[in-house]
Amino acid sequence: MPPDGDRVASPAPPPSAARFLARLEALRSDEEQAKYRRYFKTGPGDYAEGDFFTGVRMGEVFELAKEFAGMELPDVDALLEQDIHESRAGAVKIMALQASAKKTPERRRRELFELYLRRHGRINNWDLVDLGAPRVVGGWLRDKPRNVLYDLARSPDLWERRTAIVATSWFLRDGEQDDTYAIAELLLGDPEDLIHKAVGGWLRDAGRGDRQRLLQFLDTHAPAMPRVALRHAIEHLDQAQRQNYLARRTAKRGHIGTDTPAFEPESAAAAVEVPPDRRRAAPKGPGTATTM
Repeated sequence: MPPDGDRVASPAPPPSAARFLARLEALRSDEEQAKYRRYFKTGPGDYAEGDFFTGVRMGEVFELAKEFAGMELPDVDALLEQDIHESRAGAVKIMALQASAKKTPERRRRELFELYLRRHGRINNWDLVDLGAPRVVGGWLRDKPRNVLYDLARSPDLWERRTAIVATSWFLRDGEQDDTYAIAELLLGDPEDLIHKAVGGWLRDAGRGDRQRLLQFLDTHAPAMPRVALRHAIEHLDQAQRQNYLARRTAKRGHIGTDTPAFEPESAAAAVEVPPDRRRAAPKGPGTATTM
């Protein structure tokens, strides 16, 4: 027994799913829950039908995730299994923190990537995809073949298709734009508004690095693009350019008499091939076998 004043502090208990959920419960708020119900579309037939929010502010969820960032993957998986949205958000945030930490070994990054894809059914809202896809999926694929993104882009699942385009944000950081444009082209005929917003937003971000390439893409595709996607893509262009592309789209739509092109996964998949440089063999090394 150490003398008074020299007591040794007990080690902190390991970060676990049970402790995370208990902390979430202590932070819940009926007022925040009501806000989430208005913000996210959780009603019958909506994109987030049945998603349950307990009422914890996302800033608090993220701070909690930082505290529990060392959580082992079985516990992360247990958080993903919860019906509570904030639990799944915490899980994905923990995955993103681990994936981007310099000290994380390559094997764990691969395990995080595999967990994300294996449990994509629980990563089932736009905010969850946007939290995890860039770092967990895009970060892992940074120096690897990216065929999986094209498979996701052709998926019948809305959230897997969103992951395909959102994950490319990690490549844009490195000045690589090929996958963003190729996947955007694959998704131009998508029926979902949340995909239109993502496609337009990521095209806009690609245009920050190479304005001329964005203009070339718009010259070809603007007339057939969904309005939401086009408006997001042209957001940072000057007024004359924005009006030009909107007018070209309006003229084309007036001619064909439709506002949203049909989504035909098979024909879309055939139209855009995986860029040749994305088919390169994976480098050898340890562990080598992602805006509303």
